[in-house]
Amino acid sequence: MAALESSPVAVRAALRRQRQKGELAMPVRGFYVIVPPEYRQIRCLPANQFIPSLMEYLNEPYYVGILSAGEYYGAAHQRPQAFQVIVEHSRPGILCGSVRVDFIKRKNVAHMPTRDFKTPRGYLKVSTPEVTAFDLIGYSHHAGGLDNVVTVLTELAESIDSEKLVAIAGLSPITWVQRLGYLLEKINDEGVAKRLAEVLASYVAERKPVPAPLAPSQPHRGVRQVSRWRLLPNERVTPDL
Repeated sequence: MAALESSPVAVRAALRRQRQKGELAMPVRGFYVIVPPEYRQIRCLPANQFIPSLMEYLNEPYYVGILSAGEYYGAAHQRPQAFQVIVEHSRPGILCGSVRVDFIKRKNVAHMPTRDFKTPRGYLKVSTPEVTAFDLIGYSHHAGGLDNVVTVLTELAESIDSEKLVAIAGLSPITWVQRLGYLLEKINDEGVAKRLAEVLASYVAERKPVPAPLAPSQPHRGVRQVSRWRLLPNERVTPDL
């Protein structure tokens, strides 16, 4: 309004006309993005190009996580249907043209380590490989289930630093540590995943948690406990490779 020296009504009308032409998109009410010609077909900017500005506009800490983060480390076996963003508060998803964004709540999002990835329109915060591994476990229903989680972990393992992994273990529930260690141990590789499992086994042994089911939503009565992880493997997991 200041730049155009125009009234609120006139500016809103102009914005509406540009949206109808496909030159602007509005992922969230009051937040507009310019849609260059190369993206007119999807009627929006790609999510990774507007999420940094959007989260600044919303004044909310965030990071790109789970399967979307896995893509940045070459560990996305299947591209997620939605761009996955971890936020501090519950927030409805976005559908901007054919671009879909899902928001997943995590209370301590501001404390999780991230890496910055450059996009044509700024820097995008992406969870580190270590955080991504824990989030895959904690939000497996957003990751295509445990079979797909193991598949992604198989590809992600080489990017994970064991010291950093155990250093942030306390930022997640102990059950996530138990499940992650158990699944890493199941990966048949040349030893990278096994070494990661070893450091988590020590962590679990020190804390002596109560036995927990591998799949929380599945029955586990009568399932024999894996003592090393204090875990009840109530679901058979097969990597989709």
